[in-house]
Amino acid sequence: MQRFVPYSPAPARGWLPWVWLAPILMILFNAVPVVAMDGWMQARHWSTPTGDPIGLAGLHALLWIGFAPTLLAVLAWVRFVERRSLATIGLAGPRPAQDTLRGFGIGMAMIVLLVAAIWAAGGLRAQGVGVAWGSTASLASAGALLFGFAFQAGTEEIIFRGWLLSTLARKSNIALAVVLVSLVFTLLHYSPHQPLRVVLVSFLFSLFACAWALRQGHVWGVMGWHTGWNWLLATGFELPVTGLDAGLPALLVALRPQGADALNGGTVGPEGSWLCSLLFAVALVGMAWRRVRDRRPGIAPA
Repeated sequence: MQRFVPYSPAPARGWLPWVWLAPILMILFNAVPVVAMDGWMQARHWSTPTGDPIGLAGLHALLWIGFAPTLLAVLAWVRFVERRSLATIGLAGPRPAQDTLRGFGIGMAMIVLLVAAIWAAGGLRAQGVGVAWGSTASLASAGALLFGFAFQAGTEEIIFRGWLLSTLARKSNIALAVVLVSLVFTLLHYSPHQPLRVVLVSFLFSLFACAWALRQGHVWGVMGWHTGWNWLLATGFELPVTGLDAGLPALLVALRPQGADALNGGTVGPEGSWLCSLLFAVALVGMAWRRVRDRRPGIAPA
């Protein structure tokens, strides 16, 4: 049986790592820069001893300096070790700008849907509307964060759903590749004493992102989705994004958690809510249904 190769079938002219080695390389590509720069970041008061960013400057440092070495390491590996093109890791497609912007809009719409669902269920209360629009400095800070989150989200999609997924698929099969990518993604986003529901959200999100990238045949759309989700969550509601607080006034509605952490996500933010797991589960079922529908005779793919 011919193996499914995502994105581009162009061959690798260098060496592809074994299936067991690729996840280890991904962990090293992420962990080594963090360990190397930990003391330097703390010395500049950009991060705490536990690695959490301090203030807006620390968040920018995390988004840019924290992710740049990993991106460069992966791209160098692809170029000089595997010797394959960027198209083979999902950076292809005829409409990259259009697909990225479409994904950006869908990501923002989905985070608004999640936040609205938590609010309707009683897990959030409103405390002001559009406060950021009264301050030029706040708007400028929110705009600057858009670029930071675009770089962070783009990096994660390129290295996980781009490089790691395509490498594993070439050496094994696509189902195993998706599962391994999602397990590594979940492990690298895990922190001690993290609730099981937060672990589940990380895994379900990665499955969702893999399915999106494979359906489109590139990572542009899911890069846009990831950016829109993170940015609007960080700037739109004064709520944490994966436990990180931008500390900016809300562009949309300032919200405060109330009730059980399982509903509002607690210190993690809405991504720690069981409703977030439900959202990704429903999205995965919808994507699976569309795949089945598109395979029916006489029905063209949407």
